[in-house]
Amino acid sequence: MTDDEPSSAGAPRRIRIHGTSGSGKTTLARQVAARTGLVRIELDEVFWDVGWQQKHPDAGRAILRARLAAAEDGPGWVVDGNWQSKVLDLLDDADTIVCLDLPRRTVMRRIVTRTVTRGITRRPLWHGNRESLTNLVRREPEDNIVLWSWRTWAGNRARWDALESSGAPVVRLRTPREVRAWLASLPTRRTPTD
Repeated sequence: MTDDEPSSAGAPRRIRIHGTSGSGKTTLARQVAARTGLVRIELDEVFWDVGWQQKHPDAGRAILRARLAAAEDGPGWVVDGNWQSKVLDLLDDADTIVCLDLPRRTVMRRIVTRTVTRGITRRPLWHGNRESLTNLVRREPEDNIVLWSWRTWAGNRARWDALESSGAPVVRLRTPREVRAWLASLPTRRTPTD
């Protein structure tokens, strides 16, 4: 390792990424995993099943426990997603909790773009599920991810305020620039030749 590379001493090994739908949780988790070598675990993949059915919480937690245990034996983990009512205390030992607290206009632009792109391309997500453009006209937030994102944005900010006040190891990122700077501050993974 050269002098200008970040040291891995004290580097986070258990990172949890929260954010409103469309804030960039999955993208950031992929970038963190690529940079650090941490194992990425996506909670949407863990808790959704075929046909947009939610897995039984016990089944999802069993999958999550197994993946966390495997990652603990290795480099550590980065988990993206919210799902707090299903996760319970399984991620309470995170040494870094990232809250993507981006402006509502940024989140809405991203969620609309993502939803339209997924609806047009019909790209499969977890377990073959696909987003549909018809969901954009549904009135129930549980059926319309854009409406869900709009409605949950303010509540998420209040939850992160409470999380910060609790003394948890929170990194609150409020702009895309802050997200990029935080990512750049993480040490890069060491290769066997380092």
